[in-house]
Amino acid sequence: MSARTDSDSQGSPGGTAGDIADDEEYGPDDARRARWTATGTGALLTLAGLAAALLRLTGPAPALVPVAYALGAGVCALAALLGARGRTRRALWLLIAGVMVMALGDQVD
Repeated sequence: MSARTDSDSQGSPGGTAGDIADDEEYGPDDARRARWTATGTGALLTLAGLAAALLRLTGPAPALVPVAYALGAGVCALAALLGARGRTRRALWLLIAGVMVMALGDQVD
């Protein structure tokens, strides 16, 4: 048997399922941090992909390799844009897809 005090219940007496959901929501600071993380990671992966594409373009690698790096960098740039606009879930999935495209291009070499 558990007793609830007035400080435990936030809303209607007895507590409802809505009270539990309120505790699990993320605040504006968490959303801001997620946007900055998605944007920063997307920008960093974009720069890394473009640098790898330029390095592979000058080497003896097949033509598909720099194209894959550039395509992956473009997907990561789109993810950074979406992350900056608050679409962090979509940005996360696009970051994963962009890195996978770059990894597949690396496997061709």
